[in-house]
Amino acid sequence: MEQVDARKTNFADQQTLKLARSMDHVWAARGKKVVHFDLKKEKPSNAELLKALLGPSGSLRAPAISRGKKLFVGFHADIYEQHLT
Repeated sequence: MEQVDARKTNFADQQTLKLARSMDHVWAARGKKVVHFDLKKEKPSNAELLKALLGPSGSLRAPAISRGKKLFVGFHADIYEQHLT
């Protein structure tokens, strides 16, 4: 498992899109709202993905966890419990 410290590595637009597009599923949590992208079935625009995945600093929101072909961005206990345990 690769670990990247977001305080030292800035994931900008193109890196974020490259990471997201390499996954089959992407979950982005912001507060209680969760957006799920099934990238095997749907093709969201780059703007849609970036809006869900980038924080106010313009970098990938934290925490960001990839497991296999799944990417989880932002914290949501139910999603973590359902997919990471």
